[in-house]
Amino acid sequence: MEMRTMQNTMLNRSFSRSSFPLIAIMAKTMDAAPRRPTNEIRSCCLKGYFLNGVSMPLTARGRATSIIINNAHNFGLSELHQLRGRVGRTNKKAFCYLLSPSYTLLTQDARRRLQAIENFSGLGSGIHLAMQDLDIRGAGNLLGGEQSGFIADLGYEAYQKILKQAIKELKTKEFAQLYQEEMERSETVSEDCSLETDLDICFGESYVPDSGERIALYQELDNLTKESEVEAYKTRLIDRFGAIPPQGEELIRVVALRQLGRELGFEKMILRENRLRCVFLSGNDDYFESKVFERIINFYAAHATRCKLDERNGKRYLVVDNIKSIKDAVNFLKRI
Repeated sequence: MEMRTMQNTMLNRSFSRSSFPLIAIMAKTMDAAPRRPTNEIRSCCLKGYFLNGVSMPLTARGRATSIIINNAHNFGLSELHQLRGRVGRTNKKAFCYLLSPSYTLLTQDARRRLQAIENFSGLGSGIHLAMQDLDIRGAGNLLGGEQSGFIADLGYEAYQKILKQAIKELKTKEFAQLYQEEMERSETVSEDCSLETDLDICFGESYVPDSGERIALYQELDNLTKESEVEAYKTRLIDRFGAIPPQGEELIRVVALRQLGRELGFEKMILRENRLRCVFLSGNDDYFESKVFERIINFYAAHATRCKLDERNGKRYLVVDNIKSIKDAVNFLKRI
């Protein structure tokens, strides 16, 4: 389905029956009648039908191929997603036109809603729209009585990370005895491990042409941790886009590299100019007395010609030379 956002104009000037023989027009208006919802969706067809709601005979049979949503900025993201689904149910190409004032006159949330509904228009995009809607409206304070917290400004993913860190801190400190067995079974030492690199690792435009689809694939990849999940992810990529290019293969290996970093207690890894710099976990003195750190020291002692320990600005590093790719970094850290 083709999505377009346009400024408000008179419909009979912009669209004609000859161009669009079957068009569904949706408009959100204010209803002043007492004891009724303030917002009501009214729909009509240029072929002479006028019905309330969105269940129209023409669209139900799949004959309508275009829909015009007037004042689209007044609709919610889920409403827009449902309305555009009223057309395009056959093998004919469908069109959805969103009419709104100039972007400069819209609120930030309204602009984000319209951009989201344009970017995610393919099959299976409902989950991505749901995440965008949650990010725009906010999910509130999950563990408190407030339901409109700072998540709207912080962002849903960042809020999730902070929440996980807070829960882990409670388990390791205030409730350490209660969760001792669970923490001992945990394979990861650090909560997260980021990566900075000068390598060309991405899904190029020649492989995934749509930018919104690429962003969605990056977000999905960022949430993977298990090898089985990565294999399933690669299978879906090959099924949809064909053989994965070398830059894409390297990007997918980042999942394994970050997982190894978490297990070894690295909070950050920097791979530049064929050198890997692993930043040790800071703010946790118990880590440097753990068996994991002892294993790293023993490995360093046995490979002192290739790696070294360094300390700068209060940060401690494990520096490894001759690391030319993500694959090399994964193979080296697996040896530890």
